[in-house]
Amino acid sequence: MTTVAVALRDARARLEAAGIDEAAREARLLLAHAIHETPARLVGWPERAIVPEEMARFDALVARRARREPVAYLVGAREFWGLSFRVTSATLIPRPDTETVVEAALAAMRGKVANSRVLDIGTGSGCLLIALLHELPDASGVGVDVSQAALAVARENAERLGVADRSQWIVGLDALDADAGFDLIVANLPYIPSADIATLALDVRAFEPRLALDGGADGMAIMREVTAALPRLLRPGGLALFEGGAGQAPELERLFAATAGLEPAGRWADLAGIERVTGARRRPPNPQISLGKPGLRA
Repeated sequence: MTTVAVALRDARARLEAAGIDEAAREARLLLAHAIHETPARLVGWPERAIVPEEMARFDALVARRARREPVAYLVGAREFWGLSFRVTSATLIPRPDTETVVEAALAAMRGKVANSRVLDIGTGSGCLLIALLHELPDASGVGVDVSQAALAVARENAERLGVADRSQWIVGLDALDADAGFDLIVANLPYIPSADIATLALDVRAFEPRLALDGGADGMAIMREVTAALPRLLRPGGLALFEGGAGQAPELERLFAATAGLEPAGRWADLAGIERVTGARRRPPNPQISLGKPGLRA
């Protein structure tokens, strides 16, 4: 029978040999999951004995991680906006860059009237909509995806995180009412050019759903489709926020400007300084949403 300290040492060596950058941290996460403890508790309990059944689970997890399966899928969860979201191979793994969408949305909605309606297009795990509903207790929202399996995960997250009564989960934009009337739309759509998929890290290209990554020849195909629907989905004065890749903000702004009834509404940078979020607003007779200072994080 081995101990926590020995198991972590050996797993770290295996992961480092496989080229995993944060081998020590990931070994700790995997062991905590395998033996049903918290990572913090393992730090203070290196002598804790690991029984053979636990060691078998841990060995299997380390072997899968060495083959580059993402830790989030192995443990079934990822933190986003301070909340723990269940994730599966049907959902994109939430990333810190996407929190820029939440920050921009909250800045835009500051001072808005109660009972705002939020639409999350390409919802995946539901992380954007659920995070916003946590921050906007009077709001309600709809998450849309083309994947039934992803929507099942989003529903489960909404239930577990306490916003099920203020959220709906729908397959496809066509299922929405013609005059849906949303105050805010957020979207983390596929934006990677098809030819670039093969250049992504193995963890991403081999395990995350291609449906959530592939944005067509120039990365903009799905965003064009969704942009065309924005005028019927947004209320006058309503705001849409799209996450995009590095260098895509100017093209998104041109797309918004060329769509009847829309106008560009600012850019927001992530912590790395990349213009990660681009806004579009439905032209209102009397604008009601204050966008603050585009490009600045709240």
